[in-house]
Amino acid sequence: MSPTETEQIRSFWTDLGLPGLFDVHTHFMPKNVMDKVWTYFDSAGPLTGMAWPITYREDEDTRIEMMREFGVRGFTSMIYPHKPGMAEWLNSWGTQFAQRVPDCVHTATFYPEEGATQYVESAVASGAKIFKSHIQVGNYPPNDPLLDGVWGIIEDAAIPVVIHCGSGPASGPHTGPESIATLLQRFPRLPLIIAHMGMPEYLQFLQMALQYPNVRLDTTMAFTDFSEASWPFPKSGRSKLIDLQGRILFGSDFPNIPYPYLDALTAVARLDLGDEWVSDVCYRNGASLFL
Repeated sequence: MSPTETEQIRSFWTDLGLPGLFDVHTHFMPKNVMDKVWTYFDSAGPLTGMAWPITYREDEDTRIEMMREFGVRGFTSMIYPHKPGMAEWLNSWGTQFAQRVPDCVHTATFYPEEGATQYVESAVASGAKIFKSHIQVGNYPPNDPLLDGVWGIIEDAAIPVVIHCGSGPASGPHTGPESIATLLQRFPRLPLIIAHMGMPEYLQFLQMALQYPNVRLDTTMAFTDFSEASWPFPKSGRSKLIDLQGRILFGSDFPNIPYPYLDALTAVARLDLGDEWVSDVCYRNGASLFL
């Protein structure tokens, strides 16, 4: 009998001598929001532009238990708004979720709107440990003046922000490395985690991380067969992956992935950068930052 996916995932990290995995990029949201996200993926909307079957279309409790069975010691709830008046409500939900699910890193978000500085300040005070910014879906410039206070609070609090700013799977008016370069010139201590390795502008975002010591990247969907078919990672970037061994974090995009969770892990391993590199990426870097 062939091993189940759960058994294969657990073998992956036990073979490396790790206590488990740390996944910096997973999505848990209010049910009505998650349902709308799944409907969007089902319709192959313009921000995906392709068939995108959701592999783990399960109820919330089942998905939490799957994370635990996989051996994920810490994960996130990656909430994000697409319009004004939504972020503060999502933050309230994120606080309650983190209280109910202690292995989830308390996640918060924001949107360029009046009052954003105040509710981000409240989120920090309530214990938020990570923020999510999705400038592709939110369709906003990261240098919007309404966010100046937000970035200042987050920079001073040294709380990481997972930011979807690359132009994959579809470019938007505010995606790409230029606006993030400007943001970092203004807030050079900002602890950004570039989602999806900055796909497809991998090299530019890797160079940014080499320039700014508080910039990290997550592996979400990068290096997988699914992404390599459309947005291949350049071989010339391999040396930068080694240079940034301590600042690359494993991410999966669970449950909204069109392939098994195991594929995300094997994609990282088959880069053939050594067991220590894989161990740092898949557990140690995230654990040292959040656990």
